[in-house]
Amino acid sequence: MGSFSIWHWGVLVFWIVVIVVPVWRILKKAGYPGAFAILALIPIVNLLLLWGFAFSKWPNERTDA
Repeated sequence: MGSFSIWHWGVLVFWIVVIVVPVWRILKKAGYPGAFAILALIPIVNLLLLWGFAFSKWPNERTDA
């Protein structure tokens, strides 16, 4: 087993940007902290959060009437 080459790191950074940046923006628009987007990189946790966000009442939808 060798160490990661520059190409491996480049692909890793590319995928992190491709996944985290859009999820961060979506979460901010939905009223959640954008930092939750980092959890999208963790297997199983990302699926749980996806289902949790999909079926919960979003903070920007809540009305305090």
